[in-house]
Amino acid sequence: MSGQPHGLEEPSESALRRALRRACDGVALDVSEAAVLLAARGEKLDQLLDAASKVRDAGLIDAGRPGVVTYSRKVFIPLSRLCRDRCHYCTFATVPHRVPAAFLERDEVLEIARAGAAQGCKEALFTLGDRPEDRWPAARKWLDEHGYNSTPDYVRACAIAVLEETGLLPHLNPGVLSWEELTRLKPVAPSMGLMLETTATRLWSAKGGPHYGSPDKEPAVRLRALTDAGRVGVPFTTGFLVGIGETRAERADSIFAIRSVARAYGHIQEVIVQNFRAKPDTAMAGDPDADLEELVATIAVTRLVLGPKMRVQAPPNLVGEQFALMLRAGIDDWGGVSPVTVDHVNPERPWPVIDELAARSADSGFTLRERLTAYPNYVLAGSPWIDTRLHAHVAALADPLTGLADEKAVVAGRPWQEPDGGFSSTGRTDLHITIDTAGRMGDRRGDFASVYGDWESLRSSVAASRRSAPERLDMDVRAGLDLAASDPAALLDPANADAAMSVLTAEGPALNELARLADDVRRHVNGDEVTYVVNRNINFSNVCYVGCRFCAFAQRERDADAYRLSLPEIASRAVEAAQHGATEVCVQGGIDPQLPVTFYADLVRAVREAVPGMHVHAFSPMEIVSAASKAGASVREWLTELKAAGLGSIPGTAAEILDDEVRWVLTKGKLPAAQWIEVVSTAHELGIPSSSTMMYGHVDEPRHWLAHLRTLASIQDRTGGFTEFVPLPFVHQNAPIYLAGIARPGPTERDNRAVHAFARLALHGRIDHVQCSWVKLGDHLAVDILRGGADDLGGTIMEETISRMAGSENGSARSVAELTVIAAAAGRAVRQRSTTYRDPVTPLGNATSLSSG
Repeated sequence: MSGQPHGLEEPSESALRRALRRACDGVALDVSEAAVLLAARGEKLDQLLDAASKVRDAGLIDAGRPGVVTYSRKVFIPLSRLCRDRCHYCTFATVPHRVPAAFLERDEVLEIARAGAAQGCKEALFTLGDRPEDRWPAARKWLDEHGYNSTPDYVRACAIAVLEETGLLPHLNPGVLSWEELTRLKPVAPSMGLMLETTATRLWSAKGGPHYGSPDKEPAVRLRALTDAGRVGVPFTTGFLVGIGETRAERADSIFAIRSVARAYGHIQEVIVQNFRAKPDTAMAGDPDADLEELVATIAVTRLVLGPKMRVQAPPNLVGEQFALMLRAGIDDWGGVSPVTVDHVNPERPWPVIDELAARSADSGFTLRERLTAYPNYVLAGSPWIDTRLHAHVAALADPLTGLADEKAVVAGRPWQEPDGGFSSTGRTDLHITIDTAGRMGDRRGDFASVYGDWESLRSSVAASRRSAPERLDMDVRAGLDLAASDPAALLDPANADAAMSVLTAEGPALNELARLADDVRRHVNGDEVTYVVNRNINFSNVCYVGCRFCAFAQRERDADAYRLSLPEIASRAVEAAQHGATEVCVQGGIDPQLPVTFYADLVRAVREAVPGMHVHAFSPMEIVSAASKAGASVREWLTELKAAGLGSIPGTAAEILDDEVRWVLTKGKLPAAQWIEVVSTAHELGIPSSSTMMYGHVDEPRHWLAHLRTLASIQDRTGGFTEFVPLPFVHQNAPIYLAGIARPGPTERDNRAVHAFARLALHGRIDHVQCSWVKLGDHLAVDILRGGADDLGGTIMEETISRMAGSENGSARSVAELTVIAAAAGRAVRQRSTTYRDPVTPLGNATSLSSG
């Protein structure tokens, strides 16, 4: 297949005239109008460029730098020229026998970076092929011999070396990365990038296409990587190619795909519009270069579609002498330009001299200014975009007023290290008490409008995914109840989906029958005692920038309700808990960028040293994977260290709904469902039990509840590590996704009764204990739930901040006497249990001995 564009049929004159008029009037274009405008030529092209220029100029004025076009002074580090892909136009990727080694050595990387620093460069652009070890044994052998598990692991190590030894800021282009890999690399690079290239799947799937035989060039794979970068909060560069065989409609679709991701997460910092240039010794050597007018029309349409706030770039070494034309088309950035290294991807086309680029920009009325690898708005915002460990490196090279590069800055190496482990408690540390008296200072955090992504695009995705409720037939309900009575665990069998859905959505007498059946199973498995644990919740920090849209607990560090607890304060609260008879502390917190990775194990040790017998039930899967990723350790290694420190079990929170369709509505940046499953499964394999949870009643549907329970059952069948199932009703009052008008106001009473009863039946033989959360349900509804399958009331808690911040009105603590009253109202007695339900309850000593210890 040739790279020559296909399907470039000309639009009608009236269609072009209508689309151009809308563009000039500032009306938002749709994808078909964008495709039409790509055909503009002659006078119409001039009008299109003028419209794009006006949008660009408005954006620069709004950014506070009118008439400024930017570039980044960089060195190009070709870490590996091996790649598992086979792009038909690429000369960068090669074969092992044509390179001295599979990867540059660390010293070679530093030699390039030092040369750049000596020339005043501030960016180290790491470019390499996608996962070469998956295709080339030489690459796998090199990584093994040097002690690295994967290419991203080596990239991380080299980035840290560059930061510490030279002071250059890494910009990483290692190809398609997973959510976990992006999380691991974010602390070592202010920005990363991946070209989308095209959304035209046929160019990847059809034999002879430019991306045929290249697994990482599937458009869906690349879009997923762009989306994951947004979820992790990485300032990200992307773009697309012009002239590799795509139609104008396909090119327009690529622009809109980028716009969709950018709007949803706000992380796309620049879009590169790159024209195809044929290279010798490639499969597409005989294809024509992209047409110049096709390129400038595409740049202009990109500017119009992406708007004034997006930075749009055209590589200056690929446009010949047409600098002025690129600026007319609406670009505001020239990309990275190196005074030291060649463009290893396009080695036949040298960079322009920076002074020449400045002069060419001035000819068109623009001032050329140097920027950093991360664009000014991300530099000035700092967290959550720039990791805490990079703040000093970025600040050393940035103009504090503009966020652009300080051209007089000294480029020198600086230590890259974790935040100092010694810190004092700060902020509203009495929130666990005053939340019940003074309440929260505001109903939302200060960055409500930006931290959660774009609410409008979220609304659209929710509407598109919503399904009508299946018709509930009487015979299905009867079949479901019969199955629940005879073989309750079979409700999770996909063959019984209709019957399961019918009882999960049952009402009236059918719901009462479901609850009765559930209570019969509960009585058979657990008897009539209601169990509870004497425990204390300790939420060590509510500083978090993950962007969970259901969470009203998370705050920015400078928000009035934000706080962070020191290790001595946490240990003191554990001692106080023990003095009140607690046998467990449940410890969770926000993904606080100021916490060192040593904090988690140190916390466990601090509690265990203060109260040796205390069971530490701590750290959600999100906390575990985030800390492990920041430390460069595997989840297994990280959990092994925590277990050695004294971790007893982990809460199975952060599950929400284990369906990414729902998860990516509920949260911008939390771990994917597969990652949650990996964490809890690994914990179980290491002998660390966990609870299991499901948060429901927001944007979910009953079909998601059924699928979630199937997932938990599957894990339990493999590991046997779940101690209980805890349904968590969504508390809506202060939840951002509710305040934005997207989520419903929590589950109904019917939903609560049905979920608990169905879980008891469906998980029978797998998970013996079903807990009802008095914090979220309240005492009255908890009594009804205890009559419908639940056998456990959870804990005394002593302090509860997360649900109370969300608007729960059920208080922050319950005494044993109060739990006894709830159980008695359901006609049941109570019994104290351990965290795992298996271990005997052992008193931890009296207050005097604990205090003195």
